[in-house]
Amino acid sequence: MTGPELAEAGRLLAAARRPVVFTGAGMSAESGVPTFRDAQTGLWQRYDPQELATPAAFRADPALVWGWYEARRHGVRRALPNPGHRAVAAIQARRPETVVITQNVDDLHERGGVPAPVRLHGSLFAPRCSACARPAPIREDAAAPGAGVAPGDAAAPDETPGPPDGPLTPPACAGCGAPVRPGVVWFGEALPETALSAAVEAASGCDLLLTVGTSALVHPAAEIPLVAARLGAPVVQVNPVPTPLDAICAVNLRGPAGEVLPMLVRAAWPDADAG
Repeated sequence: MTGPELAEAGRLLAAARRPVVFTGAGMSAESGVPTFRDAQTGLWQRYDPQELATPAAFRADPALVWGWYEARRHGVRRALPNPGHRAVAAIQARRPETVVITQNVDDLHERGGVPAPVRLHGSLFAPRCSACARPAPIREDAAAPGAGVAPGDAAAPDETPGPPDGPLTPPACAGCGAPVRPGVVWFGEALPETALSAAVEAASGCDLLLTVGTSALVHPAAEIPLVAARLGAPVVQVNPVPTPLDAICAVNLRGPAGEVLPMLVRAAWPDADAG
């Protein structure tokens, strides 16, 4: 990333009135949240995440799939928003019409100051009934978003129990008694219609799309930046490595989100508190 590239991206951001921020797994990885395909620990090392994240896997072994997602949620609960999340909140504070669209299933945007991101792939913190779709509460000892510790910090002896390292029977729906499932989008499932429509509408009407930490390989979510580009909005990418989006971007800023986004916000608004 060069000084002129950062300056140009800052100019585009400052000029925008309806920006969209589109985030992927790289954003949360800097908070210590493993990406979907990262190696697991303990029992989970035996399993391919893509084989667990399917409706068929849940039907075949609900306890195995629920236990894996509870382990993931436990890891998210212990993570903290990083400076990149706070920089996104700073953009939204400057430009209230900003729409944040995320592929991530954690709650770090909310805890970082963005109250209502558009969630294309659902949330680990919104389980629902596998039969009637009734929302289900999260157990107190396994939820508590915001109770995280910094990555690498030691846990106090009296903290809540560690993540499950094996199958865990899912709770039963209070309405119909069917097993509760994770509130995420599995392989083979369609994206939530409301979220997808909101994302396409935002990308269609934006005057800048900022894409952060996404590989641009997971479809149809990866189409969102293309929608903005086709309609003439400049696209700025923040990513440590090249992606398929490079060719359509007005500016490519190479580097991790937690470092680049605060610099970008300050380039746009020198007086900003960028986290």
